[in-house]
Amino acid sequence: MRLAILLLVGCAALAQPTPAPDDDLARVEAEPNLEKRAHAALDNADDALKQAREAYAKGEDAVAVARLTEVQRSVELADSALKQTGKDPSRSPKHFKQAELKSRELLRKLDSFRDQMSVADRAAEERVAEAVQRIHDAWLDGIMGKKK
Repeated sequence: MRLAILLLVGCAALAQPTPAPDDDLARVEAEPNLEKRAHAALDNADDALKQAREAYAKGEDAVAVARLTEVQRSVELADSALKQTGKDPSRSPKHFKQAELKSRELLRKLDSFRDQMSVADRAAEERVAEAVQRIHDAWLDGIMGKKK
C-alpha cells in the first residue's frame, strides 16, 4: 500500500507542468532586496539552463530556445539589480564577485551544452553565451578596476 501511494505521489509530481519562464522571472523581480534579487536571478538562470538541456534532449527545440532566452534575461536582471544597488564593485565586491563566479559557471555549462547541440541549433545558444560573457566581463572589470 505504501509503495502504491509513493508511486502515485511521484507520478503526480512528474505530471506537474513546469512554470512558465515569465512566472519565474516575475517571482524573482518581486524580491525587494537587490542583492538577493541578483542571486535569485542567477539561480533562476541555472535552473533555466538545466531545463533547456532537458528539453533539447527530448527534441523540444522551441522550449529549449525559450529557456535559453530565460537564461539571458535572468543574467540581465541580475546585472540590473546589482547596478541599482549603487555600490562600487571595486569597493564592495562581495555580491559582484559572487555574481561573477556564478556567471563563469553558467558560461562553462553553456559551452558544454553547445558541444552537445547540433551545429544547426547553436545560434540561440551562442547569442545567449555572448550576452552572459559580456556581463561577466563587465562584473570582472568592475571588481578589478581602480578604487576611487
